Order: sequence, then C-alpha cells, then structure tokens
Amino acid sequence: MPLPEEKQNKERRQRILECAVDLFVEKGYSNTTVREVIAKSEIGTGTFYNYFSDKEDILKTLLEEFADQIISSVKNYYTKEKDLRKRFIETKRLNMEAFAQNEKLTEIYCRVAGVSDVIDNRLKHFEDRLIEFFTKNIEYGIKKGAFNDVSAVSVAYAILAVEKYLLYKWIVLKTIGKEEMIEMVVTIHEMMAQGLLKK
Repeated sequence: MPLPEEKQNKERRQRILECAVDLFVEKGYSNTTVREVIAKSEIGTGTFYNYFSDKEDILKTLLEEFADQIISSVKNYYTKEKDLRKRFIETKRLNMEAFAQNEKLTEIYCRVAGVSDVIDNRLKHFEDRLIEFFTKNIEYGIKKGAFNDVSAVSVAYAILAVEKYLLYKWIVLKTIGKEEMIEMVVTIHEMMAQGLLKK
C-alpha cells in the first residue's frame, strides 16, 4: 500500500536534505552540485525543484532546522529549571550537546563561512537567532534581579564566540574531543556566571 502523498513529500524532502548533508561533508559545500544531490537522492530533477530552488536553499533549510533544534532543546530545559545560575550554565551544555549530536551539520556550519555573501548571510541569520535567544535569557536574569545589570547582547556575543571557537577546535582542527569541547564550554560559562550573578 503506497504511503499518503503528504508523508511521501516529507520523506522525499528529508532524503534530499540527508543526501545533501552527506555530500557537503564528503566533498565540501562548494564542490557539491545540485546534480550530485539529485543523483544521490535518486529523485528526478523536477522533484528536487519542487522542494528547493538551489543548493543555497538547501543550506538555508539545514541551518534553520538546526537552529530550531538547538533552541527547542534549551527551551524545554528552561521550563523545568528555575535556578537561574544553573540554567545559565546547563543550557550551554545542552546547546553544545545538540551540536555534538549533529556532527555533520556542525561540520558544515564550521566550514562554509566565506564561501559566498549569500552563505554568509545564511550563517548570520542562524547566529542572529542564537544571539537573540541568549540575549533574552540574560535579560530575564537581569529583570528577575539575579544577574548584574550588564550588556546582555555583549555577553550573548561572547557566548557565541566561545562556542564557535571550541566547535572549530573539535570539528576542524581536531585538537580536542567532543566531551572535552562540551566541558570546556561549561567551565567557561561557570566562570561567566560568577561575573553575572549578583552577590
């Protein structure tokens, strides 16, 4: 019995995305063509263009869905943990675990910067969503009187910088392991929490 059309469509779209991820990691984003994604997905050209306009559209979709996943995992924790210090630290662990569980997407994220203005804009959008999320949560701690009155945006950028650097050391340079990367992020955020928390 054939699958319902709606489910087939989701499965085809997901197959295209998974094949694209594999190719982007294997060959590099710049060296992968739409034709190769179509061939690996075993779909027709017309079917591909029913879902995506080009290779950049695939990358945009991957980054948007990845950001949704990262933010969603942290939001779930926020609803459970009320201690703002613990929440500030442990949400960074969850954040990095989301990157660690998606090694291929993390590798793409770490390697595609500078490929083109369009890609850099996609990366900026991805990072802006993370910055906005970090900022809102720091502002919440300030509003509740738990955190010092600091520039929440500046702290959010510092968080992103730390995360990006340690992801780069893990994925690209391979000078630290996955667990070490996560623990380094957590340790740095424990120190940041000391500066954020009101005495």
